[in-house]
Amino acid sequence: MKNDNKNHVVKMKKTLCMVLLLFSAAITSCNKTLDIDSTRVVGEKNMWNKLEDARAGLLGVYALTRAALSDNDSHWLYGDVRTGEFISPNRQDLKAISSNQLNASYPTVDALSDWTRFYAIVNAANIFLERIGDVKAADKRYTENYMIVDVAQVRFLRAFTYFYMVRIWGDVPFITASHDGKFENQPRESGGKILVWAQQEMLKAAADLPFIYSANDVQQPGNYYNEDVTRWGGALATKNSAYAVLAHLAAWQGNYTDVATYAKFVEDNYGKSGINFQSTEDLTKSNGFFFNKNTSQMFGFNSDWGHIDGSVTGHLEELTLAEPVVNKKVPDIYMPKDTILKIFDMPKDERFSIDTLGQPRSERYFTNINGKYPIFSKIKVILGGVSDPTFRYFTSALIFTRIEDIVLLRAEALAVLGDVNGAINEVTSIMARRGMTENTIDSNQDIIELIFKERHRELMGEGQRWYDLIRYNKIKQNNPAFLKLINSQGIYWPVSRKLIAQNNLLTQNPFWK
Repeated sequence: MKNDNKNHVVKMKKTLCMVLLLFSAAITSCNKTLDIDSTRVVGEKNMWNKLEDARAGLLGVYALTRAALSDNDSHWLYGDVRTGEFISPNRQDLKAISSNQLNASYPTVDALSDWTRFYAIVNAANIFLERIGDVKAADKRYTENYMIVDVAQVRFLRAFTYFYMVRIWGDVPFITASHDGKFENQPRESGGKILVWAQQEMLKAAADLPFIYSANDVQQPGNYYNEDVTRWGGALATKNSAYAVLAHLAAWQGNYTDVATYAKFVEDNYGKSGINFQSTEDLTKSNGFFFNKNTSQMFGFNSDWGHIDGSVTGHLEELTLAEPVVNKKVPDIYMPKDTILKIFDMPKDERFSIDTLGQPRSERYFTNINGKYPIFSKIKVILGGVSDPTFRYFTSALIFTRIEDIVLLRAEALAVLGDVNGAINEVTSIMARRGMTENTIDSNQDIIELIFKERHRELMGEGQRWYDLIRYNKIKQNNPAFLKLINSQGIYWPVSRKLIAQNNLLTQNPFWK
């Protein structure tokens, strides 16, 4: 047992060192691309010689992706705070974001306009894909199957990163080779072209990804890197992860035929990855769905301290929680009571609803509803998995998508494609899981409206809302102000002024000039 523990520690240290090395190399290279002065601090000649290097390099790309999405709580500021539904009592930077004043001079806003951290992922992935063959040639333990599965994951993460950036900035520089850190300045490439490439990359990756790791999947037999299924469940991208993100990508493109196809694949196969639908209780309890990692987290990034994946920052709870849940007087963001009651208007909704006296039937999504600051407490994973107000140390996973999201995305696609009955079946299946079993819906009802209302309720606090609003308004075409924002590229973030000053090939998004 002592040897096993020692070997585990050695593996974790090796991974951490590789992450730091990749981060140094990646930041150097991507900064060079953007004409930022930097020097390479770590050589690579001693890397990529053995199986352990492959594992560390792979997990390093995952770690960089999680870091990019959680830095400055960016995933939630991009996706939830920008809508203006959450209000900040005292942070001027968050007030600027919620009012779409993205040229405001605050460190947080400036950091969110800078895509450098995403190019750290891209370059680490490029290096991995260019050098992984060296491991295969040097170490007989590193089999063909290892390389196929590893390459598929890295290709998927690189494509996901570009998709994520295109949703934020529109056109971005497009780099698919490391060039050993000797990049020239790059202009922005069409976001539409990049998404076509990303879709092709994800489809190629999906073909080689297993449904599950270390569980005798035909595409990944045996224990993956000598770890059992409990190590990898929720930690690595699977075939279902790839098709779920493909559904999101196709929805962003407005290609709803592909959305329906990709989402249907996930609906037909999610069980092969050990994924389950979540009860309202499991979704919202401290040691439930968002705690650490589990196979039902279809695609996300966990914060498991047992595997050196934890982080003391980059959790939604830092923004949303306060007394009486934790010992913090005022939350950074909160949702006003009037807004909550407008959104949660179904009397039997287990997530949140009020009785005839105006009292909450449950406090799963919101605590302190009648106080000055209602607390959004849907996600409240405090260290140890219990709600202890003496701690403010969080371990929740950052979830990009889950099975309920995909069912609602398929409902959206079917509604747009004209299959109203199919769309109704999909959306009501989720509503029923949240206690709303007596739904009288007919084809005369605005099904698109119903679907996006349910997405609003179900996925609140998961970084989806801003992108849902964009898709909704593209479909409905009945909000002139929002359509003007779309047509003027105001839905995107401005490109960092610092990056433009350092790279004369970059241009600003028209809305922010």
